[in-house]
Amino acid sequence: MNPKLDKVLSLPNYQKLLLLLLVCSVIFGLFWLVVYQPMGKELDRLQRQKGGLERKLAEDRRIADNLPKFRAEYEKLEKQLEVALRELPNKKEISSLLVGISSLAKNTGLEVVEFKPSAPVPQGFYAQVPVSLRLKGSFHEIAMFSYHVGNMTRIVNLSNLRMGNAKVEDGRNLLSVECKATTFQFIDTPVDKAKTGKRKGRK
Repeated sequence: MNPKLDKVLSLPNYQKLLLLLLVCSVIFGLFWLVVYQPMGKELDRLQRQKGGLERKLAEDRRIADNLPKFRAEYEKLEKQLEVALRELPNKKEISSLLVGISSLAKNTGLEVVEFKPSAPVPQGFYAQVPVSLRLKGSFHEIAMFSYHVGNMTRIVNLSNLRMGNAKVEDGRNLLSVECKATTFQFIDTPVDKAKTGKRKGRK
């Protein structure tokens, strides 16, 4: 028989028990370090990954459920943008719009004494286009002109309305009117007011 084994077998029982416990502890320690601990870390990683995938799946489902709503909102915004662009003419269309305002005044019976457009005033993605007007006609014609301007497809605001010099011509009670018509022009590149001010200051 193996002398080393004989030596172990000849030990007292309590020493054999201690030796057995030591061997079991070493085996358990090796199992913990080599097998259980790496498996535990891998299990934690997989559980975290599972949690992340479940959250992503829930978010994807929420987006999928709301997709018709998002699509409807997008289509609504597209229509609103289309309406806004239709109400804000671009540079090429502004001339015809101004001619339309002048023609509208004449068609309502007013005499256009002065029609003086000013330079556009940039306001970001759009610009104000003010027009100084001097008109002559009856109160009814002035009221009709204001009404039709307010119902144009393009946005035109009348302000600074001043009436005076009432007189009778050919049996008609006529008034002289001064006002400012302001329309709005869409511009492709918004103007930075701060930069514009700096450039003016440098000059």
